Amino acid sequence: MDNATRILQKLDEPLDHPVRLILYGRAALQLGFQNPPPDVAASKDVDGIVPLSDLEALNADDGFWDAQEATNRALRPDGLYITHLFRADQVFLRRDWERHLVAIGRPLLRWLRLFRPSTLDLILTKMMRGDDPQDLADIRFLIRHDGITRAQVEMVLNEVVLPDLSELRDAFAKAKPLVLELARQAVP
Repeated sequence: MDNATRILQKLDEPLDHPVRLILYGRAALQLGFQNPPPDVAASKDVDGIVPLSDLEALNADDGFWDAQEATNRALRPDGLYITHLFRADQVFLRRDWERHLVAIGRPLLRWLRLFRPSTLDLILTKMMRGDDPQDLADIRFLIRHDGITRAQVEMVLNEVVLPDLSELRDAFAKAKPLVLELARQAVP
């Protein structure tokens, strides 16, 4: 069983009500795509994006936060965790990213309702660490998996909303030409 599934099943166990969770990072690749790269299954965490419209309700959801703490406690010996839940305005995304969410149907869970951003928005999120080799490999997978064109990449790069932090803006500037080149290379 992959690590994302283990983490999410453990998080789901104590819940007693529906919770929408929008995955990104390697958990989104593992669970949201057919035939992801094998090393994606070994990722040690699950990352999530909290839409600003969900922020108040999620912050007030003691049951979810108790489940998150219990999950981290139970899986700590294996080095697994779910702690990275970022507000949408802290992540590289398009302004209308929520309109393009994709439902994730596995694993089957009782209370968690899983989604991922569109492939184009996932590419943007993978640019947050600049020229990170692992993120660039993931972007290459995303481009090839969905047949993303250079024109689509250029469009999404023009629509991205960047957090107002100079280090993130620098990371975007560093990643942009590399991502464009990956899209160019993917064209048959």
